[in-house]
Amino acid sequence: MIRLTWVQPEDLVGHELRQAAEDGRGTLPEVAAVAGRWHAAGGHDAPPRAGASPGPAPEGLRTLAGELLDELAAIPSPLPEPSELDEIVASCPGWPASRARARQVRPEPARVRGAWWGRAAGCLLGKPVEKIPREGIRAIAEATGNWPIRGWFTAKGLPREIAERWPWNRRSAATSLAENIDGVPEDDDLNYALLALTVLERHGRDFTTEDVARTWLDALPAGRVFTAERAAYRNMLAGLEPPATAVHRNPFREWIGALIRADVYGWANPGDPATAAAWAWRDARLSHTANGIYGAMFAAAMCAQALVAGDVDEVIEAGLSVVPPGSRLADAVRQAVADAAAERDFERVADRLYARHGQLHWVHTVNNAALLAAALVHGAGDFAATVGTAVAGGWDTDSAAATAGSIAGALAGGVPERWTTRDRLASSLPGFDGVSIESLAARTLALSEGDRR
Repeated sequence: MIRLTWVQPEDLVGHELRQAAEDGRGTLPEVAAVAGRWHAAGGHDAPPRAGASPGPAPEGLRTLAGELLDELAAIPSPLPEPSELDEIVASCPGWPASRARARQVRPEPARVRGAWWGRAAGCLLGKPVEKIPREGIRAIAEATGNWPIRGWFTAKGLPREIAERWPWNRRSAATSLAENIDGVPEDDDLNYALLALTVLERHGRDFTTEDVARTWLDALPAGRVFTAERAAYRNMLAGLEPPATAVHRNPFREWIGALIRADVYGWANPGDPATAAAWAWRDARLSHTANGIYGAMFAAAMCAQALVAGDVDEVIEAGLSVVPPGSRLADAVRQAVADAAAERDFERVADRLYARHGQLHWVHTVNNAALLAAALVHGAGDFAATVGTAVAGGWDTDSAAATAGSIAGALAGGVPERWTTRDRLASSLPGFDGVSIESLAARTLALSEGDRR
């Protein structure tokens, strides 16, 4: 029997109740009533790790789960966190002006290459320790002389007791440790950048959310999507259209998936965070809402500004300019930036992040966006320090470090040679397996230059 995770109704109710607690619905009596019915029927709470399933549902529980999910979906969040673009723009007093179609900004090719290589390197650094908690990451790094983290992880010299207590990510260890890195292995954090590039090359600047959906169905294997993206994929196959694809039985709609899909929209709009954010919104609304969308807009705006900016502060300011200031994500980022600016010891910064956001799932957008911003401030333009602290903070190690590396690489106009690999990227997407990072940078540069022709 094949039992898919992240789609069965009985596996989603606990996550939806958790989402309700985060978006302001948790104290409402109707939500409490749903929770009571669910637990009385033997339903389980959300597992701590996405995909961890307790097994097939007892008879009748799946039907009840579907009914309860639909009841919860009908209860709106009371928080002022819109998902429509016009409402998002209206709520942002510092929304930047979009540049004219005939752009004056031309990104330096080295910065675009640095962004691609930075994303690949950050992702690769975080892969072997994905799902390992913060204390385990530190134990591994210290035992191998890599603390603070400033280089690839290695199994060489790692004491047996630490290796057994904190085992590597089983899918990644064979291709992402210093002793076996040979090119850039496949990862969803990179596949989505390839998909965004495909969308822009096929459909141009006027692409729609529907174009993104068709590209997914054409090119993205169903087995390569997770959490919110898997829910949206299921919804598309069931005939739903955006934005219903993002909300129907999708309790992961504020998790990090949309944020990791946004970089290329920034790179194609150098110095234009407003357009970058608007493009990211078109993509994100396929699978996400509210803070899930804001995370994508935040990342895209920062990536756009990183191609022309002089420092990290300018980049983060651009990112916050497209996020509703009253949102949970904006508040988390502002606090993280203040902590990182005031505290030299990043472990203390991370302690504060966990004190504020430790209740969130490890792949939620809010906590990871805060960690991303803190790592950028702490790294202050130094590539190794930026991606190293992003990984040391735990949570979604490869995703946070990928975006941090993208921004740091763009700001610096490249990454140090020791952070590059054989110029070959593995991917299950059609036409991309074995593609070179250098060619991807050239294609991305062509997108940003197309407006001036």
